[in-house]
This record gives sequence, structure tokens and C-alpha cells, in this order.
Amino acid sequence: MFTHEHDEIRRTTERYIEEQVNPHVREWEQAGLFPAHELFKGLGDLGLLGITKPEEYGGLGLDYSYQLAFAQSLGRMTCGGIPMAVGVQTDMATPALARYGSEALKREFLAPAIAGDQVACIGVSEPGAGSDVAGITTTAKRDGDDYVINGQKMWITNGTQGDWICLLCVTGGVSDDKAKHRNKSLIVVPLDAPGVNRETKLDKLGQRSSDTAIIFFDNVRVPARNLIGEEGQGFSYQMQQFQEERLFLAASILEAMQRVFDDTVAYTRERKAFGQGVIDNQYVQFTLAELATELEAARALTYQATADLVDGRDVTLNASMAKLKTSRLARQLTDTCLQFWGGQGYMAESTTAQFYRDLRLHSIGGGADEVMLSIIAKRLELRSR
Repeated sequence: MFTHEHDEIRRTTERYIEEQVNPHVREWEQAGLFPAHELFKGLGDLGLLGITKPEEYGGLGLDYSYQLAFAQSLGRMTCGGIPMAVGVQTDMATPALARYGSEALKREFLAPAIAGDQVACIGVSEPGAGSDVAGITTTAKRDGDDYVINGQKMWITNGTQGDWICLLCVTGGVSDDKAKHRNKSLIVVPLDAPGVNRETKLDKLGQRSSDTAIIFFDNVRVPARNLIGEEGQGFSYQMQQFQEERLFLAASILEAMQRVFDDTVAYTRERKAFGQGVIDNQYVQFTLAELATELEAARALTYQATADLVDGRDVTLNASMAKLKTSRLARQLTDTCLQFWGGQGYMAESTTAQFYRDLRLHSIGGGADEVMLSIIAKRLELRSR
């Protein structure tokens, strides 16, 4: 699946990471914030924020296998928060806009996001509706040529620095459960609009360099032309872009897991206990061998799902499997490797500890493991008829 062009995207991304990101990660982790506008502008200048987006808006117009190469290379960062923030920009906030947005809307918001001149957020989760997307209650009511928005969104990545948010909200009345899938719309909301409050920055267990906020909307007015596509189709649009989001999340942690694994192998070769190297214990060897096998299986599943997407096949099942597999493996691999490091692995400066904290989110964000299992069970028709 990979060509010289894929390798060039990898090399460009990894060079930028080594020069502009990794030297500053420790500082940004301690500050609880990375300079999103500065970093995204650098990625935009390299053409990396619009790999799959149309060329007329500054994108490269390539298929998703190239985005996979980019996402995987982001795993070379020595933290998990910044790759997540980049993924929000490229694979969560902008896919529906690129597919269904009006020409004017794409010129005003998509093109600057691709260029790195604007930072974007995706607004789906709420305090009472995380994985249950149909349960959101934020409303957008039509008033003349405007929508008036009220409600709040929770756990919004890029929330304190973003210029705009792709907001999923209720635009029609709810009469039954089926209506919950037909009464929602996606609307682009500038985050400097009157009535937007995003001062509440959340304090997280991991991914600390990525800013995450609660965003409140109090009678926020936006032009009705900021609607993406058709009113009432927002749930459908969101489900479509979830597939790209899940593939991005799966691909973006493969290299992070590989790094933790490789570092652990090297450390257990050097570390001595009871007169021999830790790696000379058969238990350690067999455990590492199994983790290597699981990681290769996760990589292959992610590649296969991407190949299916490129070929135009429905990837709901495989993308959900890839998301589930990589998320669970990240928990298992980082926990096991940290144990082999002993006390050194528990230190804050340890890369293993960093990813132990950061990758834990992947079993929650972008659809919890339980949601992935539910989707997989449904697609495999495991329920009694």
C-alpha cells in the first residue's frame, strides 16, 4: 500500500516532529498547553493538514492511505496529547465540512484550517452524552437568518485555543427514539462569538500538553449559512466522519507503542536483577514476544481497514475493530512494559510513564471500547433475532 510518496510524507512529518515538537514536549506538558497556532501553521505550511482534502482549498487531494502514513508518523511525538489535537483538526472537525459544506463555508473555515491559520474543534460530547451521540441536548433554534445556540460541550480538545468549532446540536423537536437521528445538524460556530464561554480548562490525568475545555453557549447567534449540508443530517454526517476518526486514532498510537516496546527491550537487556539481565527471564521474553505479536496484528488490522476505505468499501466493522484493538493493546502494553521498568518506569520523565498516562484515553475518546464492542456485535449479527 505504501509508495515513495507515502515515505516522503513520513519523512517530512518526522523531521518536523524532531525539530519543532519533541524538544519542547516536557515544557508544554508542565505548562498544560502547547502553542497550537504556531505548531499547526508549521504543519500547514508543509501541506500536512489537508492531505485528503480537495486541492481547491489548499489540500493535497490524496487518498486516506497517505493520511494513515501521516497519522502513524505523529506517533513519533514523545507525548499523546499533540497527535490527538492534530487529529481533531484533520479527521474530526473538518471531514464533514469538506464533504458537505457550502463553497462559502469551505472558503471561510476549511481553507484556513488546512493552511494552519485557524485551529478547529469538534463539539459532540456533553456532560450527559459522551458515547451516546444521539443523547445530546445542545440546541440551535432558527431565528430569521440566524441560529441561536444554547447548551454546553464537554472535553473539547483545542477548546481554549480554537478559532471555530464544528458543533453537533439539536435543530428539531424530538418525538421518539428514531427522531433523535433526524433532528441534529452540524453548524460551524466561531469561538469568539458573543455568548461563548470557554474559560474552564480541564485538568486531565494524561495528554496534558493538549488543552481541553468545557464550552458554554448562551444565546450564541451564528448565520444560518454556517449550517453544514442539510438540516437534520448532522447525526449521519457525524457517523460518517467517525470512521476516519477511528482509523486516525488507531494509526496514531502504533509508533508510540512500538517506541515503548523497543525502549523496554533495551532497558531489560541492561537492567540486572538476581544476577542476570531481566530479559533473560523466560517470562519476560515470552511476554514481550506476545506483545510484539499483538502489536503487529493491530498494525495489520489498521492497514487493512485503511485499504478497504481507499477501495470504497464500508469500513464500519474494521475501523471499529482497529480502534478497539489498538486502544486495548495500548493499555496492556504500556502497563506491562512499565512493570518491567520497575521504579524507573514510574518516574515522570519516563517515556513509558508518559504513554501509560496518555494512551489510556484511547479506550474512552472517539467512542469508548464498549461502543466499539456494540458496533462489532451488531455488524456480526450476534444478537438473537
